[in-house]
Amino acid sequence: MNEKFSADPEVHSDRDTIASSSSYDFDDIHPTSAEDGAVSPGHKVSTDERHSISRASRDLRRSASNVLAQVASRVTTKTWPEPPPPPDGGLKAWTQVGAAFFVLFATWGYANSFGAYQTYYSQTLPETPSTISWIGGIQIFLSLTVGILSGRLLDAGFFVPVFFVGIIVQVLGIFLMSISTQYWQLILTQGVVSGLGAGIYFTPAVSVVNTYFDKRRGLAVGLATTGNSAGGIVYPLIVRELIPKLGFAWTTRVIGFLNLGLLAISFALMRPRLPPRKSGPIIELSAFKDPKYTGFLASSFFLFWGNYYTFYYIASYGTQVLNLPYSSASTLVIIINGVGLPFRILVPMVTDRIGNLNVIAPLTLIWAIVSFTWLAVHSVSGYYAFTIVYGIVSASYQCLFPSTVARITPRLDTLGTRLGMAFSINAVASLTGPPIGGAIQTASGGGFRAPQIWAATVTLLASLLFIALRIHMGGLSLKVKC
Repeated sequence: MNEKFSADPEVHSDRDTIASSSSYDFDDIHPTSAEDGAVSPGHKVSTDERHSISRASRDLRRSASNVLAQVASRVTTKTWPEPPPPPDGGLKAWTQVGAAFFVLFATWGYANSFGAYQTYYSQTLPETPSTISWIGGIQIFLSLTVGILSGRLLDAGFFVPVFFVGIIVQVLGIFLMSISTQYWQLILTQGVVSGLGAGIYFTPAVSVVNTYFDKRRGLAVGLATTGNSAGGIVYPLIVRELIPKLGFAWTTRVIGFLNLGLLAISFALMRPRLPPRKSGPIIELSAFKDPKYTGFLASSFFLFWGNYYTFYYIASYGTQVLNLPYSSASTLVIIINGVGLPFRILVPMVTDRIGNLNVIAPLTLIWAIVSFTWLAVHSVSGYYAFTIVYGIVSASYQCLFPSTVARITPRLDTLGTRLGMAFSINAVASLTGPPIGGAIQTASGGGFRAPQIWAATVTLLASLLFIALRIHMGGLSLKVKC
């Protein structure tokens, strides 16, 4: 008995105390049954009983401490097991690609068709072009920035409820848009509500596709982003053909029902592959210490700054400068969105072989040259040619953005967080680019030359930054895959 006590320091301390007093009174204990091991008031507790109670109390404290430690670990720990490698194919993986196609169709096909709305609102609302473009700018801004939160929720294992809520909010915004007749109402419905809903589900959906692929990631994401181009064809056609026949309200409801059906299919098919990562920050500030990540986002910022001005004003230039009717100008929106569809497949196939930056650096230089050629367009045929080439280079880059972020992300189970951060940076450019271009246009007397120069210049700056990033990552050798 004594040897057993001396092996436990806490029990040994208790024994020394007991030596000075052979028994204890536990008047504050009121048991219900002696069989349960309890004692009645005034009962003298023996030494063995005292140590049994002490040991049980310590075990209880230790159990509670372990639970609290596990909870704290999930919140504060910065390390967790490596996720399993991607399958890089298979039925379930390609099913995610098909579902993501519908997501991109209903999100960016719809958002990028705002040029058709820009022209329509310019003819029906008493607002300047710069003011009207804030509707589409806010929609895209929220579609991207909300990804900071929804991307982290994906990593934490909440993909299904997040995706469901996003669908409901986006579709609700579209149906509320159908009864909007004033500018401020369109800001709230088409801009804020539908943009917020798209932002909730978009980043998690794109992140899920990336986690299923490695060597064929570029191709998989490229196939998914063809939904962007397909939607960019369909939505302007719906707006152009149905508004004269059904009116604005029912045309918008048709779009709402279309989005509801497409997103319902995606919701039924898409499921995350990686186990939940409960710990970790919502914003991973340490990512900005990585020159590859920071350099890529800085370069992309300037690209998106000029890109969305061109997309929003491509039709307005046709009606105001080239005197095209609204139907013909809307065709330009369809062209700039649709011509890039095959290149969203072909370009990623090349990047999977030679590296993303090896394609992006020369591609963006071509993009800058094409942007400057807008200054030389003075005929309808020339404008159609410019629209085609601009749509090709823009689509070729946009389909590479998610896969490039995945390539420079060390761990795929942090991709939702990093991709959400990356989309949010570009959201600022997407939000401010069209209004800045519109303000420059207004300040220059309504002409397009000054904003054209601004958009082309920031695109050139982006290209130079991408070339510098490529040299930083792979040096001057063209054989290095990066």
